[in-house]
Amino acid sequence: MAKKKSGLSFIQKEKKFSNETITEIISWIGIFVFAIFLAYVAVRALGTRIIIAGDSMEPSLYNRQVVYVDKVTYSIKAPSRDDVVVFSPNGNRNQLYSVKRVVAIPGDTVEISGGILYVNGEEEDRYSDAIADAGIAADEVTLGEDEFFVMGDNPNSSEDSRSANIGPVLRSQVEGKAWLHMAGGGMGIGRIR
Repeated sequence: MAKKKSGLSFIQKEKKFSNETITEIISWIGIFVFAIFLAYVAVRALGTRIIIAGDSMEPSLYNRQVVYVDKVTYSIKAPSRDDVVVFSPNGNRNQLYSVKRVVAIPGDTVEISGGILYVNGEEEDRYSDAIADAGIAADEVTLGEDEFFVMGDNPNSSEDSRSANIGPVLRSQVEGKAWLHMAGGGMGIGRIR
């Protein structure tokens, strides 16, 4: 009569990867790499990344902050009031891009009187401080077709459409819509408001 072994027995079976498992892992890695490549190409083709220079857009955007630019939206529709746009000042693409907020669109009238911005004769309460320099908007400006009046969110530290050397921005000068920014030194992202 055979004697039964008492106690626990640990038997480990050696597991081997089958060819099917290895093929599946390689295909998943390939799909992942292709997806990253496709995303990179899409971002490069449809948008770009710029770095804010200066404090003209504070408190919305800060100096040296990274902003992602959507280059597709404005090929479909025109910029709207309150959009933050990226444009080439005077159409010169050799200069740094400028980032400002659209305060008036084609057909609107703009005037700055007593430090207050008026669009179509109505007071805009966008700026808490009085606007020190009215520039060309000291007299009423009527925007033509495809012209946009842009200003920094910090108007007393901004060169924008009030300046005679920039003036109203043409739609053809607009490179895209600023839509995402790196917040807190690159620690997160947020939509531009």
